[in-house]
Amino acid sequence: MHKILFVCHGNICRSPMAEFVMKDMVKKAGREDVFEIASVAVSREELGDPVYPPARRELAKHGISCHGHAARQITEADLAYFDHIYYMDSSNKRYLQRLFGEKAAKCQPLLSRDVADPWYCGNFDTTYEDIVAGCSRILKELT
Repeated sequence: MHKILFVCHGNICRSPMAEFVMKDMVKKAGREDVFEIASVAVSREELGDPVYPPARRELAKHGISCHGHAARQITEADLAYFDHIYYMDSSNKRYLQRLFGEKAAKCQPLLSRDVADPWYCGNFDTTYEDIVAGCSRILKELT
């Protein structure tokens, strides 16, 4: 079983987009039985909130539902439970290091560069493409 966790600032844009894109890819590959996929925030700002409407619309354009998502913050239990933890940008990395110290070394970036935060830049289509690239790489590496 591959247990994957995606992390972003508020868990309403990038990390849930990655969660649901990855779930869709895994389903289409017929590998749902060997993957567990979730997403979290480093902050507490959006706790309980659903996926941000423009992110939800971007996923829907590609036939991907994110129904039922509620933002939550990463915990030490998540750090221990998940095998693969991917963050979206260097700010997320700093938060993880502050929260978990040396244990945060387990976390790695989704891409070799920051995934632009569409909350600020408004480019949900570009963010989607970045996430697809990162998730495709992960799926290839793990199957």
